[in-house]
Amino acid sequence: MLSFDEKLDLFTSFPELTRNDVSMGRVNFHFEGSQHEKKTVVFRLHPNGSGFIYAGLLNGWDTDEKGYTNIRELDADELRELTAASIASLSKPPGAPAREPGQSRAAKRRRMAKNSWRDGDGNTLELRHEEDLWYLYAGLNLEMAFETYEEAEDYLMEEGFKPEA
Repeated sequence: MLSFDEKLDLFTSFPELTRNDVSMGRVNFHFEGSQHEKKTVVFRLHPNGSGFIYAGLLNGWDTDEKGYTNIRELDADELRELTAASIASLSKPPGAPAREPGQSRAAKRRRMAKNSWRDGDGNTLELRHEEDLWYLYAGLNLEMAFETYEEAEDYLMEEGFKPEA
């Protein structure tokens, strides 16, 4: 995990962002050139390393109800990539499609909110990432829970399932 100072250095390297110190040592970074009402790209960056980046206009990122994704465990490349994608998405007028920079295969896999798997008999299961766990559903019924994507993937492959394209 990157330190608070490393994250601050990374975010200040984006000339489009303006630093705003808030309560309890936390820092926000705003994008004044936003074409949307939303201007806060980095929200509540805390000295303990926790914080959020706005990803509400991006696909493939697990977000809260306000469109923010937690950045506590992201590495420097992932943080840089997500910050650039957030700025790019806010730079486009509302309704314009947001294009994200390419993500590494591992990063994309970790961030996928859900995906479907099918076996040779046509049975379909849905794998969803919710609150730090991976849940496997058959329709509305919860089948299993896994701590990591890799555990879920291994299980599904052992059971004869393959990811749907």
